[in-house]
Amino acid sequence: MFRIKKLDIFIAKQFGLLFVGTFFICQFVLMMQFLWRYIDTLVGKGLSMDVLAEFFWYMGLMLVPQALPLAILLSSLITFGNMGESSELTAIKAAGISLMQAFRSLIAISILICFTSLYFQNTIGPNANRHLMMMLLSMKQKSPELEIPEGIFYDGIPNSNIYVQKKDLNTGKLYGIMIYRMTGSYEDQAIILADSGMLQATAEKKHLLMTLWNGEWFENMQAQELAGNASVPYRRESFTAKRILLDYDGDFNMNDGAGLSNNAKAKGFAQITHDKDSISAQYDSIGRAYYNEDLRMVYALKQVSKKDSLRALALANTTKYNVDSAFVRLSTDAQRSAISYAQQQVRTRTTDLDFKQMMTSDGDRIIRQHEIEWFSKISLALTCLVFFFIGAPLGAIIRKGGLGLPVLISVIVFIVFYILDNTGQTMAKKEMWTMWFGLGLAPAVLIPMAIFFTYKATNDSVVFNVEVYTDLLRRFLGLRIKRHVARKEVIINDPDYVSDYHKLMAISDEVTHYSEQHNLKHAPSWIRVFFRYEPDHAIAGIYEQLEKVIEDLSNSRDRTIINHLSVYPIMSVKAHTRPFERKWLNIVSAVLIPLGFVLYMRMWRYRLRLLRDLRTIKAENDIITERIRAIAQRDGLTL
Repeated sequence: MFRIKKLDIFIAKQFGLLFVGTFFICQFVLMMQFLWRYIDTLVGKGLSMDVLAEFFWYMGLMLVPQALPLAILLSSLITFGNMGESSELTAIKAAGISLMQAFRSLIAISILICFTSLYFQNTIGPNANRHLMMMLLSMKQKSPELEIPEGIFYDGIPNSNIYVQKKDLNTGKLYGIMIYRMTGSYEDQAIILADSGMLQATAEKKHLLMTLWNGEWFENMQAQELAGNASVPYRRESFTAKRILLDYDGDFNMNDGAGLSNNAKAKGFAQITHDKDSISAQYDSIGRAYYNEDLRMVYALKQVSKKDSLRALALANTTKYNVDSAFVRLSTDAQRSAISYAQQQVRTRTTDLDFKQMMTSDGDRIIRQHEIEWFSKISLALTCLVFFFIGAPLGAIIRKGGLGLPVLISVIVFIVFYILDNTGQTMAKKEMWTMWFGLGLAPAVLIPMAIFFTYKATNDSVVFNVEVYTDLLRRFLGLRIKRHVARKEVIINDPDYVSDYHKLMAISDEVTHYSEQHNLKHAPSWIRVFFRYEPDHAIAGIYEQLEKVIEDLSNSRDRTIINHLSVYPIMSVKAHTRPFERKWLNIVSAVLIPLGFVLYMRMWRYRLRLLRDLRTIKAENDIITERIRAIAQRDGLTL
């Protein structure tokens, strides 16, 4: 039976304090990131403080579910990092309490936070998202003189389309202006061209004053008549400076949000399911209508074709009807007319199919967005639990508290999650990936990470030991460390110079014999390396004897011997023989030519290194044996 213990309360308190602090930090960072995306919409619009406060309030509510996983990751990592750094985890394990038992209180808290995230995403988050999108839409429609983009037509001003080639943000001047004005009907449209101009709001914020320089005004005059009933197609006016007053309400007015009905992020689970079914039924009916229309068209074409065929057969008095023959018998004008009619029918049919495809694909896109949002809400809530099983074991492994390494690791993990999640959702929305693959990409990477770190933490395995990875990299690249033999301050047993002398002389003879027998300068035989390998343990035996002599001579008081012991190389005793111990692995690598060639060149490199090592060993042996002879003469030893 689960009982709350003092340890559970202690860990929960440690976690709770950190969680509150990290949550507000993460919330602030996410809000600043979101604000940076819409900074152009807010700056310079003259928004009141209550509007800005409402904007930040809804923005904060919308970002709560995204801040919760990152806060759990960071706070759990710091909590167990602090406990490991202060040896509290060691004391807990010494008391017979496993790491999973220490986790259990925080697991319960993480599950509670998961349900809290679901609640926010189902009730509070959609409402906040709806209000926030309505405010952003309303802000974009306020003070349009700041919103006019470069290089595209802007239709934010009623009854006008404005094109600006270039915009000077410092002076507010617009260059290369083209304005299409639609003031009631197509008969009295106007086109205005100007080299430069400025657009400013009036003091009462009810109109826009457009000041233009060096331009022309073209206005349709088909509905007007001049004296003498002589009508003209349009009126043209050139000007050096002109002012135009446009009706526009520049005050901030909340949009009704009617255009946001298909925004899946502004809906809860029940509404997403209901709207998805409604949209599916609506577009299914459209699809059936298109299908029935195409069936009627095909039937009509068959009937027309049948009548034409019978008429042609009756005229030709034949049993077969050949379209090409009938086309050749037509006159040149009739052929040209038939081709033009056929092309027109094809263009009409293509346009109709493009329109129908646009309608149906739009419905598929909206339905897919609703399905993605439904699954994303659940995935984001479960991420809270997954991040706990990444952060807590990592804290127990690295045993570093504070805001240094834990913050770095948390940021890296969250960036990986953010990239994978956004990439998967984007690809799924564009139908480039299947939905299950796109939405499952981030969990497929994070869940194995959580399992791996939890397993390593519960078994006290080493994960972030830099020396282990450095050694693996060094062995892979063929690098090696230098031997370092230091002179001992206190020597208990003096070296056996006589025995070491004879061992070094024997090692020198073995090294010379091995070098002459194996001819290490030349490339090894491909067949012998990969297919006919013969065991070679001579170097291993030589190196083992040499290590014993070096260990014994390290007790010497003679500086010359100690200095030359550090020159002996640290050897690789098997890399020069064959790539793998198992015969079948060598055969497979030989068949795979690129891999076999790389391994072959690597082994040849180790053979040349072995040749240099053997020469170094023989030279150092000669120096040390000569020194031992001098010591023997001094001390009266017999060699």
